[in-house]
Amino acid sequence: MSDDKHGKIIGASRSRIDGPKKLRGDAPYAADHHLPNMAYAYGVFSTVANGRITGIDVSEARTLPGVIDIFHHDHFPNLYRTPSTFAQENKVDETRLPFEDAKVHYPGQFVALVVADTFSNARDAAYRVRVDYEEDEPVATLAQAMESGEPTPHAASGHTRGDPDSAWNDAPHRIESTYITPMETHNPMEMHASTAYWDKGDLVLYEASQGVVFARNVMAKVFGIPPERVDVRSPFIGSGFGSKLWIWPHAVAAAAAAREVGRPVQLVVPREEMFTTTGHRPPTHQTLRLATDANGKLQALSHDGINTTSMVNTYIEKTGSCTKSLYACPNLRVSHATLPANHGTPTSMRAPGAAPGLFALESAMDEMAESIDMDPLEFRRANYTETDESLDLPFSSIHLMEAFDRGAEKFGWSKRTPEPGSMRDGDEIIGWGMAACNWEALKMDCDARVSLRADGTAFASCATQDIGTGTYTIVAQAVSDITGLPLERIEVELGDSSYPSGPVSGGSWATATTLPAIAQAARNAIDALKTYATGDGGAFSGSEADTLTFADGTLSDGNGKSVDYAEVLNQLKLANADGEAHTPAATNDEYSFRSFGAHFVEIRWDPGISNLRVSRVVSAIDVGQVINQTTAANQVEGAIAMGIGMALFENTEYDSRSGRPVNNNYAEYLVPVHADQPEEVDVILLDHPDYAFNEFGARGIGEIGITGLAAAVANAVYHATGKRIRELPITLDKLMVT
Repeated sequence: MSDDKHGKIIGASRSRIDGPKKLRGDAPYAADHHLPNMAYAYGVFSTVANGRITGIDVSEARTLPGVIDIFHHDHFPNLYRTPSTFAQENKVDETRLPFEDAKVHYPGQFVALVVADTFSNARDAAYRVRVDYEEDEPVATLAQAMESGEPTPHAASGHTRGDPDSAWNDAPHRIESTYITPMETHNPMEMHASTAYWDKGDLVLYEASQGVVFARNVMAKVFGIPPERVDVRSPFIGSGFGSKLWIWPHAVAAAAAAREVGRPVQLVVPREEMFTTTGHRPPTHQTLRLATDANGKLQALSHDGINTTSMVNTYIEKTGSCTKSLYACPNLRVSHATLPANHGTPTSMRAPGAAPGLFALESAMDEMAESIDMDPLEFRRANYTETDESLDLPFSSIHLMEAFDRGAEKFGWSKRTPEPGSMRDGDEIIGWGMAACNWEALKMDCDARVSLRADGTAFASCATQDIGTGTYTIVAQAVSDITGLPLERIEVELGDSSYPSGPVSGGSWATATTLPAIAQAARNAIDALKTYATGDGGAFSGSEADTLTFADGTLSDGNGKSVDYAEVLNQLKLANADGEAHTPAATNDEYSFRSFGAHFVEIRWDPGISNLRVSRVVSAIDVGQVINQTTAANQVEGAIAMGIGMALFENTEYDSRSGRPVNNNYAEYLVPVHADQPEEVDVILLDHPDYAFNEFGARGIGEIGITGLAAAVANAVYHATGKRIRELPITLDKLMVT
């Protein structure tokens, strides 16, 4: 859509400016740094899920070639814990320090660390470290946790309005269902890795991190040094999906080992242990009760969720985070509770809370619609609201009805016949399902710097990261929007904690947070240029700075004189004109800020050969102003792929007897591959700027695409098979049970 606040660069489809570096292999990731005299570390990981170390024998390992040192709970420096607060920007998920004591809380926990001259020597020696345990009975699954203890409620994360229990009891139409989602593991292609070295008491850490500022502050707390003495660098990330938001024990261990041995140390977490020690999406047990009046209006809705957390920290998967506001309902309750299990601490995974929560809510909405003989889409329309009833505030911008309309039209929803199994194509039974998607719109404080340089280029920097989503490119677009310079003349550097402070790359807040700061820094750089130009010896000496205009890299005075900004700087022998800016997290408290959308999914089920596939997806997404059509659509397409994985494939399984993971590798942990992708994926970006949120009108797009997708698949499966699958993933055995 047209937007008179910004030039043509905003909303355009532009190739990623970091693409050539990645294609040439010039983009360094955390494990790509091979420093002089570098040593390599390899972990020894617990083979029990719950117990205590009774002895560590390193005698054989120490005799092997290249071994420098072996660290464990009886041989490790004293460190400090971080307060782990978001407000102080020093949050971690596992507050327990590596090798803090002899207690084992989960399988795969670091129990020792071998440092050697080569990776192979470190790994070989790690295999020769003998660890003896006193083993206790583990709690390995959510079902075991629910049998063995009472959930701990977390009232602060919930919400209640009206009297949902009484309203449910009194309503003419009601349902109650339980939905279960499994543990999922992030599995980014880039391994978790840390390369650390110390220089005269200063720590430099190359880290696979979605938050270099937080990582810097954590390391400063852990080692008891000022943050100014820590530099965390993460210019390129091989994705993280939330697992790289916060520092994990391996990074602390690598930095401590580097200080102890007096040389750089690199530690890469093996794939198997990325299933145990770098976070996961916890399993959930969700009970929903919905009730309507005779016209299909919701009268009561309760959403009570339970998830496992670790033995050492509490993580709440807020499955009701969307439920409290997505639909109009006068009587509503959302609650969250946790149960400890012998797993590592869970962490945010793409659309935390909302992804499993909307699987449950949007499945229940379909069940409710069926129980009152109402089309699922029309039922959602009937309960549409433009007010966030949990806050009693209007949404700043909501175009959910348009998403319903455009998605349904593109998909052909009007041709759907409601009876399960009624749509066929040869041997295949066709199922059509849909679901709403939803995510909160957030932004944080941000600093940025932009320089207009004497060589005719511009330089922008911020300590936020590009995790593969296109942040480099949209930052360049923001600079281009303000200055008029083409993208090829704009250089962007991100992912270094020494740069102006930027946000973590998570929660879909990086774009909304970073671009206003970049834009203001660019304006401030232009103001600095005008001051230079109107000063002594300047190209516009004697003029007032505020009478000059800047467009397409040129200063003009309105009297016919125009000078290229590089000429202005060179005339004064100045290298650059710098601008810095700080933009706050605060938003207009008169509105609730959220993003909306709808998924329409076609599945095909061939019962003769037990073949189930997602054949078509149409997603209509309302995320405010779209900054880059290509990267935005890529984000939704990637989220759709992850949603298919959630619906049909992903499940981290644990042996209930030993508490150990049984499919902790890419061979047995199933994710969708190319052959599993739909033949057709249509992404409709509504592109309505939300200027109440920020000057670009942009909300985040990374998370919302996965929300609701698993429910849309499950609803389509029901439409094809008549089987309501309430426990993910939807595997073939669940469809073949009579």
